Amino acid sequence: MSASSCLLTEDQFLCSICLDVFTDPVTIPCGHNFCKTCITEHWNVNVPYQCPNCNKLFYTRPELRVNTFISEMAAQFRQSAQQKASSSSSSEQQAAKPGEVPCDVCTGTKLKALKSCLVCLVSYCETHLEPHLTLSGLTRHQLIDPVENLEGRMCTEHHKLLELFCKTDQMCVCMLCTVLDHKNHDVVPLKEEYEGKKAELGKTEAEIHQMIQKRELKIQEIKHSVELSEEDADREIADGVQVFTALKESVERSQTELIDTIKEKQRKTEKQAEGFIKELEQEISELKKRSTEVEQLSRSEDHLHLLQSFRTLNTAPPTKNWTGVRVSPPSYEGTVRRALNQLEETLSEQMKKLLTEVELKRVQQSAVDVTLDPDTAHPKLILSDDGKQVEHGDVKKNLPDNPERFDTCPNVLSKQSFSSGIFYYEVQVKGKTDWDLGVARESINRKGHIPLSPQKGYWTIWLRNEIEYSGCADSPVRLSLKSQPQKVGVFVDYEKGLVSFYDVDAAALIYSFTGCCFTEKLYPFFSPCNNNKGKNSAPLIISPVNHTE
Repeated sequence: MSASSCLLTEDQFLCSICLDVFTDPVTIPCGHNFCKTCITEHWNVNVPYQCPNCNKLFYTRPELRVNTFISEMAAQFRQSAQQKASSSSSSEQQAAKPGEVPCDVCTGTKLKALKSCLVCLVSYCETHLEPHLTLSGLTRHQLIDPVENLEGRMCTEHHKLLELFCKTDQMCVCMLCTVLDHKNHDVVPLKEEYEGKKAELGKTEAEIHQMIQKRELKIQEIKHSVELSEEDADREIADGVQVFTALKESVERSQTELIDTIKEKQRKTEKQAEGFIKELEQEISELKKRSTEVEQLSRSEDHLHLLQSFRTLNTAPPTKNWTGVRVSPPSYEGTVRRALNQLEETLSEQMKKLLTEVELKRVQQSAVDVTLDPDTAHPKLILSDDGKQVEHGDVKKNLPDNPERFDTCPNVLSKQSFSSGIFYYEVQVKGKTDWDLGVARESINRKGHIPLSPQKGYWTIWLRNEIEYSGCADSPVRLSLKSQPQKVGVFVDYEKGLVSFYDVDAAALIYSFTGCCFTEKLYPFFSPCNNNKGKNSAPLIISPVNHTE
């Protein structure tokens, strides 16, 4: 037998279905051999019954019996192959490292264990494992990957293998336990419970992984919030520095003006005093000169000369009466107070302007892209192809009178609507004498004459006759503006019920509707008004937002 087996090749002992050495080989009527399990499963799936090799058809399912001769030959070939593999790899085995399970049989240097036997309760290296792979009495032993403390896998009471699981008491038990301490309990094979618990662990692992992902996303969200907060803080600091620098410069400017005012008063006083002193010194010079002449005349022995000169020299030269002349120090009382009052007024006005600039910069961050909706435009309105400009024409176009369209007033809405949050857009009104701008709710009346007011669903401002600005409240509010806006910004905070209008170039607030209650979609609203025989022909232009610096 051994001589003949040496001439056999591996291919002769391979099942053509599983491509492995035969296990319980059977021969079917056509003469081909297969593992019993392989051909059985093949025929369970494939009907009618055919040979996988030659495709011979069998009308009834052949009875399968193990071919003992081929089975013994296959077992011998498997044993020979395992012995060769064992001898060829024994020289490559390594000593067990710390943390690895050592072979219990090795003496001297302990080699790394390849398997542990649950029957022998011993761990074996590749060399000492060979009997368990070749000897028929040992091949039935249950081998597992090497583990330490094999005694822990034995029942301490009955010294039998823990191969069952008591679901009632949630513990591992041996066969004797099931008929003694765990009788009538719900007991299942260890592998079955293992599979169940493994499935639970898989589910738990998935849940934990999901929890980790959620927390990682939360970390990203928090980090993003911190980044946004940092950006807001930097922006707020920059705005604060700008405001306080401007206020500081105003204070310094007022201080300089106060000092200059006081010094100017002092200079006028000094100049007046210098004039008086100069005049007095000149009179003193004249008087000293007369005094010298008088003294000389009084010493004269010439009777005629003294008498002739006496009338002229005896009288004092013409001088000013200085009795009522005073140099009064200027009054500085109230100067500082007046300067502070002026500073307060200036700072108040400047603070208002600076805060509006900061506010405008902030609302510009919520800019949205707005385009005009031709389905809502009055038939006389002319819209640009890109939906960014609208002007009033003289010719009424023949358009469908759909419910969305304005039929009397030259109005148009945007395609975009907003039902929450904040939004902002800008419109160029340069060159126009009349216009209306704002937002309108979805349910507004679009037919006939339309009064613009919040009660009717419109929050707008308008220009009339080139100089008359009004906020279209339930009772129109006349607006007094320092300059004519060339570009108007419209800002809406839906939740706060706020609609504000800004002069973009002047960074000034024009008007605000506050305390509004929005319950519907809001649409940006535009009206270029009638062109007034060409005087108001300039278009309204929805402009890109250039953030104020």
